Amino acid sequence: MKIIVAIDGFSSCGKSTLAKQLATELGYSYVDTGAMYRAVTLYFIRNQVDLFHPDQVLNALSNIAIEFKPSHGKPGQETYLNGENIEHEIRVNPRIASAVSDISALSDVRRFLVKQQQAYGNNKGIVMDGRDIGTVVFPQAELKLFITADSKVRAQRRLEELIEKGQSTTFEEVLANLEKRDYIDSHREDSPLMQAKDAIVLDNSCMTKEEQFDWVMKLINQKLAQANG
Repeated sequence: MKIIVAIDGFSSCGKSTLAKQLATELGYSYVDTGAMYRAVTLYFIRNQVDLFHPDQVLNALSNIAIEFKPSHGKPGQETYLNGENIEHEIRVNPRIASAVSDISALSDVRRFLVKQQQAYGNNKGIVMDGRDIGTVVFPQAELKLFITADSKVRAQRRLEELIEKGQSTTFEEVLANLEKRDYIDSHREDSPLMQAKDAIVLDNSCMTKEEQFDWVMKLINQKLAQANG
């Protein structure tokens, strides 16, 4: 008996890192919904799609195909947009970081991607992270987590990631971007970021990745024991 693990939370809380670790440990599939929204954002930027013209948005979405393929020479997976490996660009391009929340707020975009995300979970055995996984994509998930952390802690973590990837930026710029994304994600009309009523909150401000992983695995083992009754 396999379960669905739904992980929601604010930007740069380490949701994806945790989700990948859990999927590897459990032998489950992992889907990075953030990468899907970033892929759509990249396509919209490249093709100068006007967000205020629904016809342009729908036409653009009809030309988008997103795939995940195994990484070459390292663990994990990489994101492909219409056959092109865009993994690096969607992680470091500041224009994508600035625009992704606005584009993610569009109802047509959310419906387009939620339908794909739900299909991934048909056979369970999946770990998925995002903003509305436990509330919209998988409201039936056996385990729902809501990850949070102090905004300054998140900004510092994100800054270190960007510097490691060779991008020049400042703590103040990263913090401002995170706070903007938090506001848009939490206040959009369609599927706003919110804690599911039955989600377990995890504040990882003062936790290491190892401590967080162990904490969550205990919860998963409890859910698995219940599922296998």
